[in-house]
Amino acid sequence: MSEGLEPEGGHSQPAPTITVQDLSDRPAHTPLDRIAPAHTLLEGNTPVEQVSGVVEETSPSSTSSFELVDMEPAPPLYQPVQPHWFYCRRADSKDVWLPFSREDSERLEQALSTGGEEEVVVAVEGERYDVRVRERQRYAVYWEQGPSEVRRCTWFYKGDKDTRYMPYPEEFSTNLEEAYMIAVTLDEWKRKLDFPSGETVILHNPKLIMQYQPIALQDEWVSSPSEQTRPRTVKRGVDNITAEIPDGEPETIDHLVFMVHGIGPACDIRFRSIIQCVNDFRSASLSLLGSHYRRGQEEGRVGRVEFLPVNWHSALHGDATGVDEDIQRITLPSISRLRHFTNDTLLDLFFYNSPTYCQTIVDTVVSEVNKLHSLFKHRHPEFTGAVSVVGHSLGSLILFDLLTNQKTGSGEADRDEGRNRDPCPLTCDALEQALCRMGLQEHLATLQRVDLDLDSLAMCDETDLTDLGIPLGPRKKILSFIRKRHFLQEGRQGTVLLAPGLQAPPDPSEDSPSPTVSFGNQSPGASARQQQFLRAQSITSAVDYEYFDVGIGQTNGGIAKGQVSINYPQLAFHPQTFFAFGSPIGMFLTVRGLKRIDPNYTFPTCKNFYNIYHPFDPVAYRIEPMIVSESDLEPMLIPHHKGRKRMHLELKESLTRMSTDLKNNVLGSFRTAWQSLVRMPVAALPPVEDGETTAERSLQETESNTYAHTQCQCITALPPAAACAAVREKSKADLWTKILEWPKAFHLHYFQGVHEEAESPGSGEDRGRQVKVGMLNGGRRIDYVLQEAPIESFNEYLFAIQSHLCYWESEDTALLLLKEIYDKLGVAFEQPQQ
Repeated sequence: MSEGLEPEGGHSQPAPTITVQDLSDRPAHTPLDRIAPAHTLLEGNTPVEQVSGVVEETSPSSTSSFELVDMEPAPPLYQPVQPHWFYCRRADSKDVWLPFSREDSERLEQALSTGGEEEVVVAVEGERYDVRVRERQRYAVYWEQGPSEVRRCTWFYKGDKDTRYMPYPEEFSTNLEEAYMIAVTLDEWKRKLDFPSGETVILHNPKLIMQYQPIALQDEWVSSPSEQTRPRTVKRGVDNITAEIPDGEPETIDHLVFMVHGIGPACDIRFRSIIQCVNDFRSASLSLLGSHYRRGQEEGRVGRVEFLPVNWHSALHGDATGVDEDIQRITLPSISRLRHFTNDTLLDLFFYNSPTYCQTIVDTVVSEVNKLHSLFKHRHPEFTGAVSVVGHSLGSLILFDLLTNQKTGSGEADRDEGRNRDPCPLTCDALEQALCRMGLQEHLATLQRVDLDLDSLAMCDETDLTDLGIPLGPRKKILSFIRKRHFLQEGRQGTVLLAPGLQAPPDPSEDSPSPTVSFGNQSPGASARQQQFLRAQSITSAVDYEYFDVGIGQTNGGIAKGQVSINYPQLAFHPQTFFAFGSPIGMFLTVRGLKRIDPNYTFPTCKNFYNIYHPFDPVAYRIEPMIVSESDLEPMLIPHHKGRKRMHLELKESLTRMSTDLKNNVLGSFRTAWQSLVRMPVAALPPVEDGETTAERSLQETESNTYAHTQCQCITALPPAAACAAVREKSKADLWTKILEWPKAFHLHYFQGVHEEAESPGSGEDRGRQVKVGMLNGGRRIDYVLQEAPIESFNEYLFAIQSHLCYWESEDTALLLLKEIYDKLGVAFEQPQQ
């Protein structure tokens, strides 16, 4: 859009000079700047006064080179244009105007007409955004996002190189609407509107309205006169343009899902943020609800599922931690783009294995989820549904560790305790408070009897605690707490301190020359031996592997073995289901030293767990082999959302079965056929068809034997030569009968079975439910694999990275989530007819 159309500095666009001009007699190649206006209407007059001042009329029979479309007679009466509201979104370094749904547009229009001069806020797009009508700005509710412009649109334009119509500014549209009203009322067209910015709009007829840019505003490199005078097409009303107006979302919310991203700020192959990816996933779920739960929607039992993104990457790499500045100082200058990608993305894996930054990540995720949950409940007080969580890549591991460390409890009191819990209990200043948070209140009297406070406790080692009579379990908890508190103080001070309880042995050569580097609070006179000891301690004690599972591996079946020893805050709700997309949970559990998951183990507050992955995902690992190691279970195949298995997979399975059968039976079939030609046929048992009972088989055998006995008697009664000829003819007839019936049998054996199996997608799921794979998912299957696309089957290496990022746009994945959610609500799944 030309810059002359936008108001500058917030001032109003000057009113155009409306000119009545008959363009019928001028040649088609006459430039617009050589046309002398026949009559100019006074500026500032009302449209009625302007209509009364027109003295020159255009011949209704005149023709013009611009009349390239079929002209329809204008309506006898002027009808006001119906406005529609749009919002601006920045995409690929340009502004894209997208329409609100008709329901949201009607609410905005009503608020504008009834709000008066006061500011009115209207919730739009499922109440995820708020629009300030007077301010014409749109604000996000649940995540950080800059405001975007909102516009009440009535007139639109599109150039030859534009892919969609763009809306004019509101005041410019008002001026066009006034000129259009004059033309319709007087039935006078060929009207030329000159704007002070140099723009020219000509109303040829109701169906043909063009805009011309001034020569000064066009590109200087364009040399063709035809390109310099190429106009824009102007349309009135949103109904006359090809705008995809989205459908409104149901007001009733049946379920709430929080989605946690993985490493890096980008979540898909197009480097989009978690907000954009979740928006696409939400749109796919709404489309699937309309196609697979249509009856439930018609009966009012199905509303929608709300998906909200959880962003923790910005908090980790923000100014609060300063980790990006520290990493940048030690980053080499070569291959800067690759190193920046590594620092911003791959290092998140190492940050999560660091006690300091792991605590930051976990605290950010829980605080963000609890904040979003509280805000959602505030905006939807009528919501009574359940809540689930989704984690992608590293986000699934974060949620897994959180759910393994949740505490069971009932009532709002326990949830309020988790909501108000200090995110970092290591910051306590009192001994009694520290012991309460460790669950060791009964040992408070023992420590107070020897006048120990928190600072004195930090200087105790295991020997001192043993002398006080503290048992092994509480003693390990206290030592782990001391170590974590020490590392927290070390991170705040930015120095390397000597670990408490691990004093360096005295060095007799204390007067020897000392190095210039000092460690922590040691004096410059520390010996080289002391510095070497301190350096070793600062390197090896950063991650306390010895005490990983102390305190958290005792009550959860060892599932938390190897976890970084931090404090895990509590969620404000109990999740119903945990979905993992492309998850490395199995690999991390194995690396942590956990070889097997107890089949009886369940999350303390979550009873359902699904591990969903693409077969070519290089990051995904399975879970079921860690529970049922004695049997080789294939993962559950996720049905296609259109109801059938993908065609290339059906062909692959059919060809595999056919090749196996041919390999095993082709020689035997030829041998049997050859024997039937050269010697007397031997009674053979035909194969039992699918669904055939033993009684039917016996009846057929009896009939066959009777018929064969009769034939043998007939043949025996013949002369020997005739009998041999009859046997040969009968053998040839049987052979050709088998050959002619072979295509039908081949189709029934190889393709009909696959088709029937694909037609009943629930049959595979029912078979999977019969296999017990532990209680992590309530006794049901855990591993679910997607079907690869046909193009992905050509080379799995080319699509490896894309397969790890495909879940946000996967309709099969979204449908699996919806089936799990609505099955618990008692809503039947419907497979649409193709």
